[in-house]
Amino acid sequence: MKTEPYTLLGTPAEGGILVIADHASNHVPEGIDLGIPAELMNQHIAVDIGVAAVAERMIAPGTAAWLAGISRLVCDLNRDIGMPGMFPEVSDGYDIPGNRIGDEGRAARVAAYFDPYHAALEKLLGEAPPALIVSLHSFTPGLATCDKPRPWEIGILYNEDDRAARLAIPLLAAEGLTVGDQEPYSGRILNASMNRHAEAHGRPYLSIEIRQDQIADAAGQALWAERMTRLCNAVVAGLG
Repeated sequence: MKTEPYTLLGTPAEGGILVIADHASNHVPEGIDLGIPAELMNQHIAVDIGVAAVAERMIAPGTAAWLAGISRLVCDLNRDIGMPGMFPEVSDGYDIPGNRIGDEGRAARVAAYFDPYHAALEKLLGEAPPALIVSLHSFTPGLATCDKPRPWEIGILYNEDDRAARLAIPLLAAEGLTVGDQEPYSGRILNASMNRHAEAHGRPYLSIEIRQDQIADAAGQALWAERMTRLCNAVVAGLG
């Protein structure tokens, strides 16, 4: 059975909002064995916990969601080809033996998952240009390989285009949140999908990282979906 590398929820609208979640799934396609315990597939190394549920709750007239259909351990769709970590052999201290697949194996996964995911997404963005692209991710409160906790409830990332970020950060801070500006990662380093689909075309985007304990259950997911919907609508109005 062929695994689709993406799922589109809702109806994209020109001038609307498109939520993109590159790490929404923990699915491992048939025929791929990562060689790790099954319980690890529910942890942050395999999937952005809570993101799919938040994205689904954000769907409304004018807002659609584009969700990855494979685990980031199979092929990290938010990387450039050849970039370290696209097929991680170690993630947060865990060995991933099934990713020692050589150049031919990596090329096969790129052709099966990475290329169709990004080609279809670019086609969609061309056919129904949104007013705002929202790149939605989540991050673990603390890495197993680091004992320093991450204090931010939410982080906003960007590379060269910070139009939406500069509107979003004060709006979130006004809600009493601890907001990471380029935390816990730097968008100047980890921004591959938005560099490809947004910055390269001058499309406004907002790259969001929500701490996973905030969206680990249905109540948190509903709260943050409502918050993200308000935020994105306010950013669209501000970009006006």
